[in-house]
This record gives sequence, C-alpha cells and structure tokens, in this order.
Amino acid sequence: MPATPPGKPFTASEDPYALVRTRRYAGLLVMAALLGVPVSAVAFGFLALVSELQSLTYTELPRAMGFEETPSWWPVPLLGAAGLLVGLTVRRLPGRGGHRPAEGLVSTGAPAPADLPGIALAALLSLGVGAVLGPEAPLIALGGGLAVWAAGRVKRDLAPEGRALVGASGSFAAVSALLGSPLLGAFLLMEVSGLAGPMLGVVLVPGLLSAGIGALIFTGLGSWTGLGTYSLSLGEVPPAAAPGFAGFGWALVLGVAAAFAGAGIRRLSLALQERVERRTVVATAVMGLVIGGLALVYAETSGKAASEVLYSGEHDLGHLLSGSAEYSVGALVLLIVCKSLAYCASLSCFRGGPVFPAMFVGAAAGIALSHLPGLHLTAGFAMGIGAMCVAMLRLPMTSVLLATLLLGREGLTVMPLVIVAVVVAYVVTLRLTPAPVDRAGPKAV
Repeated sequence: MPATPPGKPFTASEDPYALVRTRRYAGLLVMAALLGVPVSAVAFGFLALVSELQSLTYTELPRAMGFEETPSWWPVPLLGAAGLLVGLTVRRLPGRGGHRPAEGLVSTGAPAPADLPGIALAALLSLGVGAVLGPEAPLIALGGGLAVWAAGRVKRDLAPEGRALVGASGSFAAVSALLGSPLLGAFLLMEVSGLAGPMLGVVLVPGLLSAGIGALIFTGLGSWTGLGTYSLSLGEVPPAAAPGFAGFGWALVLGVAAAFAGAGIRRLSLALQERVERRTVVATAVMGLVIGGLALVYAETSGKAASEVLYSGEHDLGHLLSGSAEYSVGALVLLIVCKSLAYCASLSCFRGGPVFPAMFVGAAAGIALSHLPGLHLTAGFAMGIGAMCVAMLRLPMTSVLLATLLLGREGLTVMPLVIVAVVVAYVVTLRLTPAPVDRAGPKAV
C-alpha cells in the first residue's frame, strides 16, 4: 500500500510507516544527507553576503563619501532607494520575491526554480540595507527550492512525497544553525508545516539529518573563513531569580500585553500590505523612507544609534540585555515604538522573516517592565521574547524554546514563567484573531 504524502490525511487502514520500511526511503535519507552539504554552504554564503552588504551600506560607503561617522539621516535615502529596487524585483521577477512576511511563517512548499533568483535578490536588498526583518524565511524557501531542484537533476522520476521530503530537508539544512541549535530550527519547521502524528517522524528524520550536517558545515565554514556561524547567541546572561508569585503575575501581564501588541502589529502590517500592493514599486519606496525616518527620529531623540531600530535585532539582543542599565525607561519605550512601527512597514512590503524582530521587541518590553517591582531583568527578557514570538508566529513550542535555550542555564530557571507567558499570549492571540469567513454561503439542508 502506498504511503500517504506529508500533510495528507490518512485513514486507520493505511500504514503511515510503510514509506520508512522501503529501500526508497533509505535512498531519500542518503540524498537528504548529501544535499545538506551544498544547501547549508549556500545558506552560509547568503548570510555572509547579507553581513557584507550591511557593512558596505552603513559603514564603508559613508566613509568613502567623506563622513567620519554614519550620519543619523543616512538610512532615509538608502532605504528609500532599496524600497524602489525591492518593489521592482517583486513586480517584475517570477515568484514576487517570495512569501509576504506580514502573513507570518507559512508552509507553502518548495518554490519553483524560476522563483529562486527573485527570492534571493529581494531578500538581499531588504536585509542588506536594514529592513526590520530576519533571514529565516528566505533561507527556508531557498533551501527547499535548491534541494528539490538538485534532487530533480539527479532523479527525474522522484515521486511527489519524495520531493516533499527532500524540500523539507533542504529547509532544515538552511536554517540549521541560525537559531542557535539545529533542534530549534527543526521545531520551527515542524510547527510551521503543521505536521503531527506518525507522519511527523517520517518527515522529521531526514530533516534532522540534514540539520545536523548543516550545523557542522556552518561551524566548519565559520571557523575556516573566520566569519563565525551567524548563529543566534547571547553574551553574559545575568543570574535569574527563582520564580515566585510576583513573577507568575507578571507572566500573565506580559502574555496579555504581547497578544494585543502582536495583534496590532499584524493588523497594521496587513492593512499596509493591501495598500502597498496597489502600487508596489512606489509604495515600497515610501515604506523604505518611513523606516529610515523612524530610525532617524529614534537616533535624534535618544542619542543612540539609528541601527537599533533597523535590521532584525538578532545581533543586538545580547547588548540589550547586558547593557540594559544604559537605557532609561523612556529610551526603551521609544525604541519599542519606533522598532514596532518599522517592523510593520517592513512586513508590509520588504522580504524576510518575522522571527527576530518579534524577539527584539518582546525583549525590550520585558526589560522596560523589569524597572517595576516584582519582575527580574532576566525573567522579563525571556518572557517578553516568548510572549511576543507566539503572538506574531503562533508557534508555542518554538517560542518557549527560543526564549529559554537562548539563555542557557538561566533559561531553565525561568522556563516555568516563560511557559505561562507563552500560553497566555497564545490563547489571547487566538481569541483576538477573527474567525475565518465562510465564503461558500449557507449550506442546503
């Protein structure tokens, strides 16, 4: 009896493990392992190129034009020009630059080979100049698309379920080290795909194999090139206090607040997306000017770097925690407002992923609230990350793991608080989400 393709319901009479017992599945495991090497190398190269573009546009180019330091107004024209190019890429190239980040992380399968250049170009233009998005969504698409394309060149009669497994494995390899652990990337993709039951193991095994190999490749290339692994990590983490009643009370507050904040960001970004798509090129350039303007306002008002509003925030999380004493409550509130609005504008038209900016906004909110009685700094930081992630992504398991594994040993101490905050934020988020409209109309009785 043929195995059920991933994502397709199966009846009790079908054997969901039939595919695993076949020689074809063993061949797919070998193919997933082999493809994990080039796919992870391409992903590493993509992240290295993004990093070089960021350095070129915000450090080297201003110096070449005679500025000793990057002017605070610099992001405004730069993001406006980048928005124009992203808009042209989305409008003219196949694939429209990949998935629209305002709609969250969604499982759409591996993109067609013709779509890959547009996805890569739109993401490089977005991330390289400071759009408030992360690289995870483009990497998932590029990893899956490249893996399916390469597998098709090797085995042209690959069955649909085989292509699905290979595509998932390529995505696992591409994000294997990005979140700090191959396991975190696996949980992210598992929850995004919505797989459950026996089929989860069928798809997860080759994915984990590719992720493990990908992480090794990332580590090896990072050491060989001296560029690092581009993996999410923190520096020194302040000791966490044991959870108490006050901490659990703050978990409820943070969970509810994150749900409402996430709902606001999501609805505003979707409303902006609807308007942007009417005139993609011009409107994307305008959104770029808006993002640059918000960075300028923050820099001139707070006296801090405009870059704190730009980018995904992945590399600023460590400084935000270790240097929290450098920020007044007013500066943190201004940072949260400017970063959130720039996040909305980026989600509406640029191309990238929504994970890291959500983490940064939640972390900043948790640190700001830690100035109030009863909330410890490290606990507020972790709960803010978990609650805001689940509010934006609706992936509860991934959100808990992101917030706790990132903190190392201290994450285990605050894990109960993070779980409460994530669960509360998840439930309230679902309650705030409008029910799907049945467009088919009333059914005949």
